[in-house]
Amino acid sequence: MKLEPRAQTLLKALVERYIADGQPVGSRALSKISGLDLSPATIRNIMADLEEMGYVASPHTSAGRIPTPRGYRIFVDTLLTVQQFDEHSVEARMRLQSQQPQKLIANAAQMLSSLSQFAGVVTSPRRESVFQQIEFLRLSEKRILLVIVDPRGDVQNRLLLTDVDYTPSQLVQSANYINQNYGGLSFDEVRNRVTGELRQLRDDMGRLMQAAVEAGSEAMADNADAMVIAGERNLLSVADLSSNMSSLRQMFDMFEQKTSLMQLLDVSSKASGVQIFIGGESNLVPMDEMSVVTASYEVNGQIVGTLGVIGPTRMAYERVIPIVDITAKLLSNALSHS
Repeated sequence: MKLEPRAQTLLKALVERYIADGQPVGSRALSKISGLDLSPATIRNIMADLEEMGYVASPHTSAGRIPTPRGYRIFVDTLLTVQQFDEHSVEARMRLQSQQPQKLIANAAQMLSSLSQFAGVVTSPRRESVFQQIEFLRLSEKRILLVIVDPRGDVQNRLLLTDVDYTPSQLVQSANYINQNYGGLSFDEVRNRVTGELRQLRDDMGRLMQAAVEAGSEAMADNADAMVIAGERNLLSVADLSSNMSSLRQMFDMFEQKTSLMQLLDVSSKASGVQIFIGGESNLVPMDEMSVVTASYEVNGQIVGTLGVIGPTRMAYERVIPIVDITAKLLSNALSHS
């Protein structure tokens, strides 16, 4: 439902005042801060209409009103004036240059936290489960180390426990077969092809290669879900989030389990620009009092991950949005040139 201009002005003034001091806003205060030449009675009527539409609510303890999740949504979508990013952008650029990718990601999370004074989160770049080559190393009888090298040169290891004691020459032969026939493919592609083709080999060798494919696929999947979170303790000083033990427990369960947070960040990676998820409105946010501001980042033009700020619903969106936006652009640039 489209709001008429006076209602928009009053709602914007109410949300901004509530974000600033956390107290319900009355008609008298709105009359002073809105800049509108309206009588208190007219303001009360407009606020009653806004309450009926679900944009504001009246706490039992006060005659003033506070924004609802729906009110926050219309505020951030249509009424918000985003601040220009200031000298922090220069500081951010300096801190995100000439470092290893994982260090860049950790620094980006820390920077989001320090600039917003809330929690910063960055998902590590998703990579395809493609391997360049593998190697088998015999550790002891029926214990083999699988070494996986991806196209970027990163190495992962997995321990294989086998039913057969393979000789070093058998392990070299198996690795050579996989590298020559499947190197450069994803483990999922290899799995789809390998069953029929390995029937031509001896059963023992085929079982080893199938075990390698399964372990390699799991290794790549485990790596894809990595997430860096910084500044969780900042949220302890936010009364809206730490006002009771139930909220605290819910918040730190989210950080520990990470599942709901990963789902939210995965959803936001499918959209362009800054996304705002408001608790009480989005089922993806586990707490009513929490909002998450996110943006995806790229490497060489391809979206590979998501970053964002986790804070209270009553946050200064006009300041947090450009922090998230510029950090995503800086991280994209730094990773593309790392």
